[in-house]
Amino acid sequence: MSETVEDIVDSLESLLESAADYGKTSYDLVKLKTIYRTSDVVSSLVPHAIFFLILMLFLLFLSLGLASYLGDILGDALFGYLAVAAFYGFAALVVNFFMHDCIKTRVSDYIIKKAHK
Repeated sequence: MSETVEDIVDSLESLLESAADYGKTSYDLVKLKTIYRTSDVVSSLVPHAIFFLILMLFLLFLSLGLASYLGDILGDALFGYLAVAAFYGFAALVVNFFMHDCIKTRVSDYIIKKAHK
């Protein structure tokens, strides 16, 4: 036990530097993992968003065609558009009142599953 005070101080300084480096490395690792998980979730949602956009455009033009066709059958274009709007209003009410929790749960489960992958 012939260590001098200077040796102990040097050992403590070395230990503190190692601890600081470990802390910085751990922080960088957490930051990189967070970036990876975020990019994974976002990159998996982009194709779904593009598909959803294309599907909405399809439904828009299908609805316009159906409304025009129903307007011809009912004798006035306005009635065709009102019939299609009533259908979408009814569908929105059904989704809001009966399927809201189910959809919310599925979306949140999907995001959590992707984040913890």
